[in-house]
Amino acid sequence: MKRPFRIGFLTPYSGIYPFYPQHLTAGWLLGMGLDPFRQDRVQFVHEYTKTGSGRDSVQAVRKLVFFDRVDLVSGLVGYKAITEAIPVLEQAGQTAFFFDMGEYIPYFPYLSPNIFYASHQLWQSEYALGHWAQQYFGDAGLVLMPVYEAGYHFSAAFRRGAIAAGNTALHLQVLPDDPGQSMQIRLKNFFASLEEKEPPYVHAIFCGNHGTAFLAEWAKSKWAKRIPLLVNEPMAYDDILQDVANLDLEIYSSTMWDNQGQHGLNREFVDSFEAACGQKANVFALMGYEAGLVWKELWPSVEKADWDGIRNLLRQEIIVGPRGERNFYPQSGFALPQTTIYKIRTSRQQPQKMALAQGKGMHFNAAAFEEIHRDSVSGWQNPFMCV
Repeated sequence: MKRPFRIGFLTPYSGIYPFYPQHLTAGWLLGMGLDPFRQDRVQFVHEYTKTGSGRDSVQAVRKLVFFDRVDLVSGLVGYKAITEAIPVLEQAGQTAFFFDMGEYIPYFPYLSPNIFYASHQLWQSEYALGHWAQQYFGDAGLVLMPVYEAGYHFSAAFRRGAIAAGNTALHLQVLPDDPGQSMQIRLKNFFASLEEKEPPYVHAIFCGNHGTAFLAEWAKSKWAKRIPLLVNEPMAYDDILQDVANLDLEIYSSTMWDNQGQHGLNREFVDSFEAACGQKANVFALMGYEAGLVWKELWPSVEKADWDGIRNLLRQEIIVGPRGERNFYPQSGFALPQTTIYKIRTSRQQPQKMALAQGKGMHFNAAAFEEIHRDSVSGWQNPFMCV
């Protein structure tokens, strides 16, 4: 019996989306046209990487490559951790196909020809929201975030979008870290700052339970009816909106994918995933599905073990999926996502979403982003939402 194609999958812990590996790999198989529960052509070998640090990721790569002898290395990895894994992968002549949420604007001091990237590009969502906010609300908005979210490029991308639209002033406020009370957020000083000077808008950047906790506090405050609230994309995902359905909130956000989109390729993905898995389609399943679409095209080369051919195709391949064009090699120019700005009203039934504008994108290697890479020499190694 011919052995299956073995994919080593780096799997950091996420308390926010604990089932993301299952959703991502199920989406991958569905994109290849395979039944996630009955197929025997592809085998995922999961390797736990704790919170995804460089050291833990490298150890996992070594095990997958030299002990498990997988055909392909994949999984959820942060850009700052990938740097440490590149020498190991290249020494072994190994091909890798990594996923990330897009918490960092990509930066490649050295671009390996064997490593490919499937990014959700959350920073693009922030850039588009900042550009729109400047045009719609004007200067001197206030960006609020905890220490964790401040360790990524979200606020920097938002600011760059605002600058591109003419911004001259933007205020940042980082909530202090309280290790003993990690599940609580302290907003007293934030609300006090609004009393001193009322900004034209507040942009909140939170993830997980902190996001729902902030929205609950905001809804109780007098500011909920006075100051427009913009939230980052993960705070507008369906699971968060369900958690705050009773708060009667009106918020603004940007998103690069809508699971309610009615065009054919999106409905095909959503319907196939929800029918197979019995759960709502999400961005992890979407990223996996997009990967499956490209590996379905590569399968003839996989069967011949033609890795030179596979890598050459991956450097050029553009697939059309549920949210438009996607490609996976930076030098070929990551396709700009289609970002939409929404006004959202929470509801006990279905959140009411009204599309206001198409967001503006920017290529990751644009000169305007050099400042961010030059000034952001530190940052978290773990992928976003892996806490």
